[in-house]
Amino acid sequence: MSTIFPEPIINLPKADIPLKGIDAYLSQSNNHQIIFMEFAEDIDLPEHSHEAQVGIVLEGKIDLIIDGVKNTYQKGDRYYIPKGVKHSGKIYAGYADITFFNEKDRYSVK
Repeated sequence: MSTIFPEPIINLPKADIPLKGIDAYLSQSNNHQIIFMEFAEDIDLPEHSHEAQVGIVLEGKIDLIIDGVKNTYQKGDRYYIPKGVKHSGKIYAGYADITFFNEKDRYSVK
């Protein structure tokens, strides 16, 4: 898959995210993670919850159902999922984003 991310991002460790068709790069902090993600395939996300999450859409689109409300986010949009709020959705091939997770161990290095 070709990437929209420049060399400093793709030189970050890859994140171990159990989804097909994803390239994800992990920026690790003492108390949070930032993940740079690109998807080559459509993905259905089952309902789940965790610490707070903020996403900025760089390319493509994602449908998110956050606390029962469905929205579609596209390039330039941002979304916020508060701590503990159930969410699910569909990520479409070609989607890319930067996602902040307010937890230090959401994902490990691949």
